Amino acid sequence: MDVSNLPDAEDEERLRRLVLRLRFRHLQLLAALRKAGSLHAAAEVLHLTQPSLSKMLHEVEQAFGQQLFERGARGLKPTRSGDLAMHGAEMLLGELDRVSRELSVHPPQMLLRVGAPPFVAHSLMPQVLAALRGLSGDIRVELTEAGVPSLQRALLDGKLDALVTSFASDMSGAAGLKFERLYPTRVAVVAAVSNPLVGKRQISWATLAEQPWILPPRDSRVRRFLEDTFAQAGYVTPTPLIESSNPITNLRFVAAGLGIAAVPQECLRLVEAPEAIASLHLRRSLPEGTLALVYRTDGAHPRLKLFREALIQAGRHQAAI
Repeated sequence: MDVSNLPDAEDEERLRRLVLRLRFRHLQLLAALRKAGSLHAAAEVLHLTQPSLSKMLHEVEQAFGQQLFERGARGLKPTRSGDLAMHGAEMLLGELDRVSRELSVHPPQMLLRVGAPPFVAHSLMPQVLAALRGLSGDIRVELTEAGVPSLQRALLDGKLDALVTSFASDMSGAAGLKFERLYPTRVAVVAAVSNPLVGKRQISWATLAEQPWILPPRDSRVRRFLEDTFAQAGYVTPTPLIESSNPITNLRFVAAGLGIAAVPQECLRLVEAPEAIASLHLRRSLPEGTLALVYRTDGAHPRLKLFREALIQAGRHQAAI
């Protein structure tokens, strides 16, 4: 038995004292301060007076045995310990909210909170959730579609259990997160079939730079891939004619002849009128990506194990198509 992670007597005594002193309202105060940014704003959120909150904050600092905030003319400024305490409080409250919702249905069911950018949600999640349903009928799913930066923040804050997205090297340094690479993904550059570039070979990035583009936002992985490839070819990424975060919407714009777009290849199977668009043959392809499962390092839970297996099954299904 590995006892390296078991709490020693000193840790147990520290936790016992903390549990005796810390109250649920204290956690709410810390979370409100993190969200609102000031004692005055937190007082409005919690419907309490500032003197009451000041007293509660003093109680919180006594419970932890250290100063969490510096007081000054401009209000409170969290110390490093304060940042950790506020983040931890938000995590605990999020977990309590999840447990409450798991127990609110009859019979009780596990709740899995998953985040994914639109292209993953549209192209992969139907197969993943079908596989998950086959693995367990005792789990509910709450899917959040958004950009990766906001989803990553929600994951770190305990509002999501897992994130599925294209892996990028800059993500691997995120503290507190674990990344499991699943399978490769590619990005295609597409145009309406009426576009003169369709059917041509070895299209240069100089030619592509002259085209009207439909692009996702700057913080998206596809946009970063595109900007890196343009830069390597010696060109600046064109200012988009249309900027849209949804790849399915972007494919509709392409089909309407409004411009060319870079979209995850998996999305091409979801086009309503596939005969209206075509992939372009490029001299230099966009780099291959990797789909990854991202979760917190403290996220070991049966629901995550089931979700991982469902992802693997869906990946096999995708490969077979």
